[in-house]
Amino acid sequence: MKVVHIVEALEGGVYTYFRDLSNFFGDGEINKTLETTIIYSGNRNGVSSEKVNSEFSNKVNLISIDMVREISPFQDLKSIFKLTRQLRKINPDIIHLHSSKAGVLGRIACFFLLRKKKIFYTPHGYAFLRTDISKTSKKLYYSIEQSFQRLFGGTIIACGDTEFEIANKIGSSKLVRNGINIENVRKYFSLNKNKKLTIGVMGRITFQKNPEIINTIALRFPDFNFIWIGDGELNNLLTASNITITGWSFDQKIVLKELNNIDIYLQASLWEGLPIAVLEAMALQKPVIASNIIGNKDIVLQNKTGFLFDQIEELDSYFEILKDSKTRSLFGENALKRCQELFDKNQNFKQLLDIYLE
Repeated sequence: MKVVHIVEALEGGVYTYFRDLSNFFGDGEINKTLETTIIYSGNRNGVSSEKVNSEFSNKVNLISIDMVREISPFQDLKSIFKLTRQLRKINPDIIHLHSSKAGVLGRIACFFLLRKKKIFYTPHGYAFLRTDISKTSKKLYYSIEQSFQRLFGGTIIACGDTEFEIANKIGSSKLVRNGINIENVRKYFSLNKNKKLTIGVMGRITFQKNPEIINTIALRFPDFNFIWIGDGELNNLLTASNITITGWSFDQKIVLKELNNIDIYLQASLWEGLPIAVLEAMALQKPVIASNIIGNKDIVLQNKTGFLFDQIEELDSYFEILKDSKTRSLFGENALKRCQELFDKNQNFKQLLDIYLE
């Protein structure tokens, strides 16, 4: 059986997801019965084809095709043509599309194959949930999701519980939660004793990750240290003197060591699918304080693994509770347990494999 995955961009949590997917489906036993190809848009935000080839399983076929995130008729037509050509060469049994843009381009390319294929689609955070676009754009994206599902069919595979609820209203859906390589992340766990309470954020410094509110929080709590593991085009918004920006590192060992050194993980995103960074922090037994949005609220258990907030003022009591090291330890143990129960990539990719083999 041949399975082709199409993803518009490999970056952030999506990169981690596909690296783990390649290693799972590139496994010797699985690879004997299922041939996997990943078609992705290369050279985006520092993620080069060289990096992908070096870190992904060599038992998985990797093909780079230029795709752009926003609607661009000329570029989109070129991408559809290239996708169709590659799909004709591969002649897959299953085509799994990832992200809203790949969901559109991939389904059109499948139509031009003039052969019926089994299609799956994972939004990884619906585009119409973004808060950096107008209401008109949101309505347009929602209309596209509905009409493409109706026209081309296929099964939506949601990456989180709330995304699954939304997907059910659009079409035939299944739930396969995002997961992480818990065993690998746990290699970097060790107890630490920071002189000051240290709050960590991880990812690209973009509008989605809400650096402006992170800066406001840092100013509100000047006695705490804040560390942003990563970098990005909006780093100029992080002006508080108690914020440190580490800069980019593409070495997972360095990133996970930095993540282990924090006391509390802070996720203030404006929208998410199911954030991998939060799962990695939980696997390292970090309590999480996160914005109360889709994705975050599917992971964090209120007053058990961390806290969800709608207003900055709520953080006063949450940080006060988590100042206590014993409480942080208890929340961290709960967080690890929740990861092991729901967000283990081996369990979740096995579930995906079973769906392919149905």
